[in-house]
Amino acid sequence: MSYATTDLSDAHPDAPVCAPIFRDFGGVIAFHGQIKTLKVFEDNGQVRATLETPGEGRVLVVDGGGSDRCALVGGNLGALGVNNGWAGIVVYGYIRDSEEIGAQMIGVKALGLHPKKSEKGLHSAQVDKVVTFAGVHFHSGHWLYADRDGIVVSDKPLHG
Repeated sequence: MSYATTDLSDAHPDAPVCAPIFRDFGGVIAFHGQIKTLKVFEDNGQVRATLETPGEGRVLVVDGGGSDRCALVGGNLGALGVNNGWAGIVVYGYIRDSEEIGAQMIGVKALGLHPKKSEKGLHSAQVDKVVTFAGVHFHSGHWLYADRDGIVVSDKPLHG
């Protein structure tokens, strides 16, 4: 079976699909994996801590509240994701270092770009909580499939 989001959506019409609010930034456009969720606000300390752990082909889903006051992921964090085996990062917020991230072999979707880095120690983060944005509930352990056409999620694998 194809991993294309269009084919997955056709084959599984009940699978939630994100509103088309994300742009592609990573060097990998199509990616999939089990979800790991984070809820943060203008503080990417936990994003870094999570990307420093083995990704095991998972996708880090970061609910940054859609804040447009700073970036939550940059080139250094993208490199951590690559080096530690993360398949992708979806950020309900902004990223920076787009040229670096575009050269990295990881999928990255975000709302857009922002040059300002986040501050550390401002807010606490929530790990493995259900996060909701773009019309979809994201649960750690569920599956995410992404490509140029969008994002499809499921509580079980839709491939193989």
